[in-house]
Amino acid sequence: MEGSVVRLPEIIALKKKYKAYLYLDEAHSIGAVGPSGRGVTELFNVSPADVDVMMGTFTKSFGAAGGYIAGKKDLVDYLRSHSHSAVYASAMSPAITEQVTRAMKCIMGQDGSMEGIRRIRQLAENTRYFRAKLKDMGFIIYGDDDSPVVPVLLYMPGKVVAFAREMLERRIGVVVVGFPATPITEARARFCLSASHTREILDQVLHHMNEVGDLLCLKFSRRKRSSWPEPCKGTNSEVDS
Repeated sequence: MEGSVVRLPEIIALKKKYKAYLYLDEAHSIGAVGPSGRGVTELFNVSPADVDVMMGTFTKSFGAAGGYIAGKKDLVDYLRSHSHSAVYASAMSPAITEQVTRAMKCIMGQDGSMEGIRRIRQLAENTRYFRAKLKDMGFIIYGDDDSPVVPVLLYMPGKVVAFAREMLERRIGVVVVGFPATPITEARARFCLSASHTREILDQVLHHMNEVGDLLCLKFSRRKRSSWPEPCKGTNSEVDS
């Protein structure tokens, strides 16, 4: 919900100091964060061996279903024997397994193409661009600059439905989130960027965000605004006159 990236190096240092176990949830980072999509450990250039349990999902970057737990062999063997998800659930179907395998090969470049790394780089570019433009407009957003999950703060519960309806009228579907999924005073719209989003798509969304932000008074930031075009200004001679 926050679009934040864990301060992994500091947590690893605490883990080693106090001899604790570290469990890392990479549901939103595997295949999306890091120069080659290997997640938060790659982003911070730390060894995956310093993480005792790594959990992720196959439903996001891999476009499939299910998830995984990674760790030392003793841990994995124990979970296979005692975990309810392993003992009582059915195995993944061959089609889903093949989808995960193909997606991994694409990301790792083992399919003989550069498509995987191109998409990861495109996602990083889209993320930085979208976040920077929203900040320039005056919106308050949470999270790390490298996170493709972009929460735009609406704050007031009464504006949540109004924002969603205004965007839908502009043919843009948005996910809005409020209490109890967030604190009652921190309602938000939650954008999840994709490598498939073109610059034209992002600019179209940003244009309408600019309009709706002014209409509903959602630009709470005190930062200096950029020279982003005002929504009321047109380009034809009739409007300009």
